[in-house]
Amino acid sequence: MIDFDQIDKTIHEKARLSIMTLLASRGEWSFQDLKAELGMSDGNLITHLRILTAAEFVQEERDDSGTRPRTTYKLTSAGSKAFKSYIDLLESIVKTLKPET
Repeated sequence: MIDFDQIDKTIHEKARLSIMTLLASRGEWSFQDLKAELGMSDGNLITHLRILTAAEFVQEERDDSGTRPRTTYKLTSAGSKAFKSYIDLLESIVKTLKPET
């Protein structure tokens, strides 16, 4: 039986799952690229990024050297590990639904 309490609620929310998936797939993303890819408002995106940063799943880096500040985000090692565990749990759930062939 699957223990659904193991599902990481920080990652499981749709917007945060989307952010984590993008960061896991490409590594570093700028705030503007994440916003465009996900179709989220500034406020909504920053709220979810703050939650992921507070959980130490995402690291924020700010570059103020140009004419406009550039903020990028990437998964931390804890974030990568948590995301892998989350995906592994989802895979185990799917396997319980598929008959062995």
